[in-house]
Amino acid sequence: MHALAQNLRFAFRQLGKAPGFTLTVILTLALGVGATTAIFSLVEGILLRPLPFRDADRLVLLGDHLGGGPGISVTAREIGTYSNATQTFSSLGGFITTGYELSGGAQPEEVGAARLTAGVFATLGVQPIIGRVFTSQEEDAHHPLAVISYALWMNRYHSDPHVIGNPIVLDRKAYSIIGVMPRSFEFPLQPGRLDQVQLWVPLSLTPDELSDSHAGFWGYRVIARLKDGVTVPQASQDANRVAQQVMAGFPASMSAIHIQGDVELLREYIVADVRPLLRTLFLGVGVVLLIACVNVSGLLLVRAIRRRREYAVRLALGARSGVIIRESVVEGLLLSVAGGLMGLGFAAAAIRSAFRLLPDSMPRVDSISMDATVATFALLLALATGALCSLAPGFAALRTNLTDSLKEGARLGAGPSSHAWLRSVLVVSEVTVALVLLTISGAFLRSFQKMRAVDPGFRPDHVLVASYQLPFNQYFTEASADSFNHAVVDQLSSKPGIIAVGISSVLPASDLSAKSAYTIEGMPADRWKLKFASFATIYGDYFRALGIPLLDGRTFTLDDRADAPPVVIVNQSMARHSWPGQRAIGKRMHAGNPHKGLPWATVVGIVADTKLGSRDEPSDDQWYAPVQQPATLFGSEPSGKLNRPAGGYITLRSALPPELMTQTLRSGVADIDPLLALRQVQPMDDVVSNVEAPRRFNTDLITAFAIGALVLAVTGIYAVVAFSVSQRTQEIAIRVALGAQRTGIVRLVLASGAKLAALGCGLGVLGSLAASRLVSSFLFDVSATDPLINLGAVLLMMLLALLASALPAARAASADPIDALRSI
Repeated sequence: MHALAQNLRFAFRQLGKAPGFTLTVILTLALGVGATTAIFSLVEGILLRPLPFRDADRLVLLGDHLGGGPGISVTAREIGTYSNATQTFSSLGGFITTGYELSGGAQPEEVGAARLTAGVFATLGVQPIIGRVFTSQEEDAHHPLAVISYALWMNRYHSDPHVIGNPIVLDRKAYSIIGVMPRSFEFPLQPGRLDQVQLWVPLSLTPDELSDSHAGFWGYRVIARLKDGVTVPQASQDANRVAQQVMAGFPASMSAIHIQGDVELLREYIVADVRPLLRTLFLGVGVVLLIACVNVSGLLLVRAIRRRREYAVRLALGARSGVIIRESVVEGLLLSVAGGLMGLGFAAAAIRSAFRLLPDSMPRVDSISMDATVATFALLLALATGALCSLAPGFAALRTNLTDSLKEGARLGAGPSSHAWLRSVLVVSEVTVALVLLTISGAFLRSFQKMRAVDPGFRPDHVLVASYQLPFNQYFTEASADSFNHAVVDQLSSKPGIIAVGISSVLPASDLSAKSAYTIEGMPADRWKLKFASFATIYGDYFRALGIPLLDGRTFTLDDRADAPPVVIVNQSMARHSWPGQRAIGKRMHAGNPHKGLPWATVVGIVADTKLGSRDEPSDDQWYAPVQQPATLFGSEPSGKLNRPAGGYITLRSALPPELMTQTLRSGVADIDPLLALRQVQPMDDVVSNVEAPRRFNTDLITAFAIGALVLAVTGIYAVVAFSVSQRTQEIAIRVALGAQRTGIVRLVLASGAKLAALGCGLGVLGSLAASRLVSSFLFDVSATDPLINLGAVLLMMLLALLASALPAARAASADPIDALRSI
């Protein structure tokens, strides 16, 4: 301990003598450790942290793959079938997400909710902190009960411990609060911060949901817990066995549909889409940390070379080599601890900023935090980094030649050749990895640019949108929902500054769509194959409001009523795929398979393809039906009752900026229904920006890594060239004294930096080719091996390398040879 304390005091004294060096090393380590810690917090919170459920690794999603598709869901009927017929699950429950109008406050609001069976809570193994959950008997009896989230309890009920039994008005119906879930409870786990579920009510399936007309709606999910000893493949076989039984009981109208039962681990389902991205980001920030370590090693090595005479004297006086190694390591650890603590501050600031920058497609964002695990990782990383960075300088000090170092003329040389070689290797490695990141960043930037250049099929400027859902208790008939739509369009259309108003069930660029199988007239039933197209029901001047071009035919009119012949409008892709080489106007189709028995609808218009998600996604086949003709989708319903709540998106185009029309939209809807809650009232430009956020986030982060790596690499080149010039001062003075031109001295110094950069660029191009396979899946319409991108990255790196060498070159050329030679 005495020796360690002595080493610490000595290290503090040495670092205090070189404040510039100390600050540079600490900042370099802080950048590398801080960036790595920030990305690790994402990885730990999203990928590594256990889900907030009991034995979460045994939880799976159970359901069907419809027509070989990737989704896994069930119909309302299947929830009971899977519960009774499967043998590999200890418990399971069904659920569906929805939204409710929550009233009773100053202003109605729509909250995310889930209808679920009582088995869900038992399967998840989570109990409320106050009260209880509902039972199967209460669910079967359709009791209006609600379990609320911790956030809703805290924000709306001010953490009232006596909230149990209080009424909560959902869709203008009174429910009774019976429980409050823990702060960490979140189910279903949904991406982002929007649309999070805040309350849970009994599923209580209605007769309509269990009827044949609803049998083709795969909108429900099942969560299940595997029995002890049961593997996922065994459970998949069990699920598929039950799925075949379900398929055998399909009504005749669904006889052409084939399903396959399957299970998927809940954790894998949640993080499958973001795991490749997080791994790539962690690898990228690891490269930045590597460059930071190389830079620090280079700085420590230069410091060790400057102190070689001191080491030589100490070794000549009998100092042990182990003492010098220990002093070097202690000095590195002091620097790393300081850099690690500063890096923690950088990481904490980056994490706070990340919450504003993270795309809403990122799951489990509430689990991302600067907790003890992340802090421990940062400190251990800093200690390991400091120890490793200090080893090379320590061993370099031991290789000091005592005789040469003690000679008075030792100042003429640049130190042992092995030291120069090691410095060059460090700089070349920095340039190599920096060029790899720079090339990848260029590919991401080019990819984002190409995505932005794609025509989305609509004009988002000067458009304001809002979503809504009509309370089923009040709007339970087609006539009541149609009356609301008609009133909204008429009311808003009369407002000054509004050009067009429309209502739709689907909004472009929202990354949400409804899909339906369809049948083309003339296709024999035995040749029919299951395929899907997106569809939307619309009302009003929807196409004009969104600026969707009409390419052929006409749009819907008020004459397209329920008692008129069914009509549809298709997009350009569907017209081309369904009627190749023919004009689609006048052709007929109907929703569902040939046995469905739905009415034929005539194509009256063709519109441009619109992007339902991001612009880098392929365009879907899509068709539109007037909302006044529900028989096109559901068949004729004599009672005129709805089988699910009506809702959609209000879209208006105005001559004024959309932000100025928000109050106009809200007041116009309030004049019709004062209690109706509107959600996500925002400009259409924001909708587009949100769906493009994942690619923007990837591009910004990789670019930030590349800039950091570039700065570190350029700093490394400058440090090595500057040190080399300082060591060759007498040599340069002799050259000048013998007649060398100062421009020649500049070229000599610039060439030394350019050689290192050129070698690093050559290796970096090879590294970029190897890394292209890792990032190709994140790029759109561009290759990571694009020669123009590689050439641009190389030219930029060479230019910066020359600029980094320019200052030492100018200093060398301006040195007075007489003063330099006097010191010999």
